Amino acid sequence: MDDQQLLRYSRQILLPQIGVEGQRQLLEARVLIVGAGGLGSAAALYLASAGVGDITIADHDKVELSNLQRQILHREKDIGRRKVDSARDTLTGLNPDIKVTGLEARLDAEQLATLIGKIDLVIDGSDNFNTRFAVNEACVASRTPLVSGAAIRLEGQVSVFTNQPGEPCYQCLYGGGGELDGSCSENGVLAPLVGIIGSIQATEAIKVLTGAGTPLSGRLLLLDALEMQWRSLRLKADPKCPVCSGR
Repeated sequence: MDDQQLLRYSRQILLPQIGVEGQRQLLEARVLIVGAGGLGSAAALYLASAGVGDITIADHDKVELSNLQRQILHREKDIGRRKVDSARDTLTGLNPDIKVTGLEARLDAEQLATLIGKIDLVIDGSDNFNTRFAVNEACVASRTPLVSGAAIRLEGQVSVFTNQPGEPCYQCLYGGGGELDGSCSENGVLAPLVGIIGSIQATEAIKVLTGAGTPLSGRLLLLDALEMQWRSLRLKADPKCPVCSGR
């Protein structure tokens, strides 16, 4: 690291759990963020500012006026632009040291397998179960850590799946279901809620990448923002899981 980087990340380097070595690990890390919406916005901003050196953002949408209530990567001047372009401009404007790649695509299984095989960690900020299941399957196949988050109405959840043998995967949590599925356009969402969950996703990603602390592996953290109450549930691997049980 040069003097400017030491100054930029000085408050983080002061943490004994991070230090110079942890910061170097972040600078060398490659992270994929699936979705440049509410969750992905908060996660991406904090990972970029924290010095994650190589960030890829995948999203197939363009910025709309209704996004601006919660998707803080984007500005009113970005309406009509590709979200990945707006995200790249915002992140590199915040931290020109990092590399940001935008993929305007709805990633299929083949694309996910190729992409995830080249990165160190995935943050899933998508808003539908089909994408979440596909991302999980690719992460399990490559044993890539997955930080999963969801937020809708006034409720949020986040967990970490290390995808190591014996550990649960995202499919173990929901099976083939997804009865809680739904979009913000159908159900609504409180603006700061996605920021809270996305920030936790960024925190967990930094912990996994640096080895600091204990990640939310095998635990599901649930937030009821209306009552501001948190719950933590233990997760176990499903011995009949069609994705991870054969590992």
